[in-house]
Amino acid sequence: MTNDKKSPLSRLFYLFCLSNKELISAPSCYQGLKDLAQKWLDSQNTPEEAKVTQEYLTELEADVLSIDSLIAFACSEKGEQVFGADQAKHMVSQAQAAKENGAKYCICPACTAGGVILDKKEDILK
Repeated sequence: MTNDKKSPLSRLFYLFCLSNKELISAPSCYQGLKDLAQKWLDSQNTPEEAKVTQEYLTELEADVLSIDSLIAFACSEKGEQVFGADQAKHMVSQAQAAKENGAKYCICPACTAGGVILDKKEDILK
């Protein structure tokens, strides 16, 4: 079956699973969130699905950085310590360009994938 034949709900689920797998494979994602993402995948079509889905979305809301938070961190002394001065400046430049193009979330792979999921939160909870 091709994507154009799937129902809107089926396409949403496919997008959510794809983003979830991208999050799991992202080097910038910490192990606890990777474990929760896998737990969500494993909970599909089980009695635990609704509870795990809510737990996962709550954790994503806490962990996914906004683009403004990334810019503020990269501009900070702590950001320079973490990334190095040159990389921090480069990251600020990339983040500002992404923001100008409409990005709402940090541009790392984990936050990008998590942001896709969060943008569909209301649909996921239906």
